[in-house]
Amino acid sequence: MSAAQAPAWLRAVDGGAEITLYVQPGARKTEVAGEHDGALKLRINAPPVEGKANAAVIAFIAERCGVAKHRVALLSGELSRHKRLRVVGVTADLVLLQLLQ
Repeated sequence: MSAAQAPAWLRAVDGGAEITLYVQPGARKTEVAGEHDGALKLRINAPPVEGKANAAVIAFIAERCGVAKHRVALLSGELSRHKRLRVVGVTADLVLLQLLQ
């Protein structure tokens, strides 16, 4: 995938990929819900309290990308709906394929 083909919310980095997310906590079910303002929108079935939504986001991304949870790091947005994550050990192509399936 070239940079021109990559969506705005996905960026290839050394050793992995970075994902920009817009998270909607407290949803009925956890799912990808398209794009929102240049970010991939996730609906998360966890409340936005005591880090539960962040843990659910990391678990969901790790499961979809086929990596262990310790390979997904929250880079920014701990207390915000706008988050940036790094997934180590996968390509941006794989992340794109797995998240949009």
